[in-house]
Amino acid sequence: MTHLVPLAKELDEDRVTPGVLGFIVFAVMALAVWGLMKSMNRHMGRVDFEESQESQESEDSEGPRDGAEDVAVADGGMKQR
Repeated sequence: MTHLVPLAKELDEDRVTPGVLGFIVFAVMALAVWGLMKSMNRHMGRVDFEESQESQESEDSEGPRDGAEDVAVADGGMKQR
């Protein structure tokens, strides 16, 4: 480590750069993010979501929904059938 000290004296003291260490840290972080995203995609591909029969039947029995019903429920009003 002490043999790098003379190299540091040759550099301009007014100029600050990330250098090789900064590049290595950035490259390691980029590889880590790439690996995490690859793993996430693999895990998301394995997810098998199926709705339960009860929720499908309740949606089928309600019929098509209109926007007015959503507004009434969001307002706190109650819809009577």
